[in-house]
Amino acid sequence: MIPLSLAEIAALTGGRQHDITDPEARITGPVVIDSREAGPGALFAAFAGERADGHEFAAGAVSSGAVAVLATRPVGVPAIVVDDVTRALGALARHTVRELGTQVVALTGSSGKTSTKDLIAQLLGRLGPTVWPEGSQNNEIGLPLTALRADTATRHLVLEMGARGIGHIRYLTELTPPRIGVVLNVGTAHIGEFGGREQIAQAKGELVENLPTADEGGVAVLNADDPYVRAMAERTRARVLFFGEAPEADVRAENVRLSKRGTPAFTLHTPTGCGDVTMRLYGEHHVSNALAAAAVAHQLGMPAGDIADALSSASSLSRWRMEVTERADGVTVVNDAYNANPDSMRAALRALSAMGEAAKARGGRTWAVLGEMAELGDDALAEHDAIGRLAVRLNVSKLVAVGGREAAWLDMGAKNEGSWGEESVHVSGTEAAVDLLRGQLRAGDVVLVKASRSVGLEQVAAALLEDGSGEGEGSAR
Repeated sequence: MIPLSLAEIAALTGGRQHDITDPEARITGPVVIDSREAGPGALFAAFAGERADGHEFAAGAVSSGAVAVLATRPVGVPAIVVDDVTRALGALARHTVRELGTQVVALTGSSGKTSTKDLIAQLLGRLGPTVWPEGSQNNEIGLPLTALRADTATRHLVLEMGARGIGHIRYLTELTPPRIGVVLNVGTAHIGEFGGREQIAQAKGELVENLPTADEGGVAVLNADDPYVRAMAERTRARVLFFGEAPEADVRAENVRLSKRGTPAFTLHTPTGCGDVTMRLYGEHHVSNALAAAAVAHQLGMPAGDIADALSSASSLSRWRMEVTERADGVTVVNDAYNANPDSMRAALRALSAMGEAAKARGGRTWAVLGEMAELGDDALAEHDAIGRLAVRLNVSKLVAVGGREAAWLDMGAKNEGSWGEESVHVSGTEAAVDLLRGQLRAGDVVLVKASRSVGLEQVAAALLEDGSGEGEGSAR
């Protein structure tokens, strides 16, 4: 964060100073929302959550070194009291980005945002100091926290923008105006909240609508393979740069293939040259993510050969996203439990199927341990049924559906497809899933664990990894 005095912060946020003896005391450390992360020079932003009220931990944050607290009421320690802490964080982020003048790259999409953000960060990191979100900080709280980590050395600020309704992305672009905007895809994630893909496209397109004009340096990086995204070219005044496998894409992939381990390779074409890419990430869906990252790096001046080299060495920077770990006993656990929607679930199953070719050659089987995909509204039954059927069509050896009604639909879809019977089982929760797997896994098996974050299937992956020594490949991603 750029250093700011408490008086400056009060002015920027419209706040009132309480219990502050030195208004010129400066915030020189990070802005944190967890009092346990407070340290010397920090500003602690207190939120009243469902389980805990951050205001109650204000004194502890200050005793750990925080200079002051951003709060909605006096807390007995130095504080700047505001009407809305979220809006106050946004005001500080807006000021930081404006003062620094750093290159802001923002991306959105129904799936792949976090993986693509990680790739962009690793590519741009080769060009200069880069700040990007930790995990999936893509809302009105997480985005300002990321922006506030930038300082005078920061050359690139990469931001992930999520939306749960019309106007959300527009608000985020007002906080941290991007010069480059990337739209990955328009899928079915949160379709229950939006009502349809057309509404999702409307919300995602707010990013390119709010870019600077082409004359001002604005660039919209759009997926040529997604018709909803491609159509956004008509909604922006920025210059358009297409990526994809379509022949007319400016940055495109040719000769896409998967290794026996499930990692993709392809030939990268950019307007300035070509390069061969062999990725370390798992799943063909990462090709599109890589092309989006390549388009951004190309726009910022990176040669094609350097882009290809960087993509070939890139890894996942965020946990529980196709984390592949081979246990000492030969069982491979693929932890993709952070979140799920129909598009990402299909991609993960295809990756599992590709990995299964090598597994079956050594006597192993593929296991899909799947749970609910949340927020699908009226499409929930059809989508869960379709995923169960897809597992059969991809020759997944075993399906373990974990949870309630939606998991039952996964199981039903599998059993209604072909002649599956005992290959699919429905269990009530994570403990039952772990017990079943412990009794049946054998060397060479590959286990995919995936569901929406609320299901908590990371507990299954953690239990399976605890059963092994964790040696072998380790966390190759």
